[in-house]
Amino acid sequence: MAIPFTLLRAFHAVAEHGGFTAAANALGIGQPTVTTQVKELEERYGVELFLRSGRQIQLTTAGEALVEITRRMIALRQDAHDLLSGYGEFRSGDLRLAAVGPFHAAEMIARFSKDYPNIHISMLLGNSEQTLEHILKLHADIAILARTIEDPRVVTLPFSTHRIIAFVPRTHPLFSRSEVTLAQLAAERFVLREPGSTTRRALEAAMQENGLPIDCALEIGSREGVWKAVLEGLGVGVVTDFEFVAHPDLKALTISDADITVEYRLACLKDRRQSPKIRAFIDTVLGPGC
Repeated sequence: MAIPFTLLRAFHAVAEHGGFTAAANALGIGQPTVTTQVKELEERYGVELFLRSGRQIQLTTAGEALVEITRRMIALRQDAHDLLSGYGEFRSGDLRLAAVGPFHAAEMIARFSKDYPNIHISMLLGNSEQTLEHILKLHADIAILARTIEDPRVVTLPFSTHRIIAFVPRTHPLFSRSEVTLAQLAAERFVLREPGSTTRRALEAAMQENGLPIDCALEIGSREGVWKAVLEGLGVGVVTDFEFVAHPDLKALTISDADITVEYRLACLKDRRQSPKIRAFIDTVLGPGC
């Protein structure tokens, strides 16, 4: 027997909003109704979905597994609404974007917004691992990643490739140069992004391939933080060429003996590839039929 949608909707709302009262407000129904519906769902299958302690709740293992399904269910239901209400024309609503950085994302949003000015766009920023997680958990509809994803649930489409460069502050001995070798970089102290950063992974792989060490003196979880730390003389930074923010006291250096590149790709869940809003974004950015 199929589970009534109202029961799953009530459970999902409680899980997403962190409480029964907040869920009731979000759904526009009474709190006792939400409580009754969640209880009915638990009793129907003889499982406990929430641990309750006064007003505090926490998902059980069963609840955590179920909320991953209800996220997909709610997202697909919205996709069906978008499709039927416009029969393929996505002209209003919300689009959630996750991206590894603001540069490509801002260009894409500007292009998309010209054709779809009534779409509200929100964006989450993070490294490639975090960005992938956002679409897997349905916190975002589409993602801009900096690496290829080997995951059968995800479809990715390439749109650009960029070289990695190093950059140094004015006080650094390399400031007068325009190029640097990997061996020279091996003698430096680096300011790097967190381990989930594709740029960091690419640099570390190149250094390892050449048998060279890499000294991470400082680890910072944002490009802006790395940029500021390098400006303050705390180490050498690395970034893709198009993301380097010029400053009179910073110098970009080409890595002369290694072609270290990062491929940027659009990604979405394979099950949602034909969602009107996802299709509209991809067609706008990459061209129809991609």
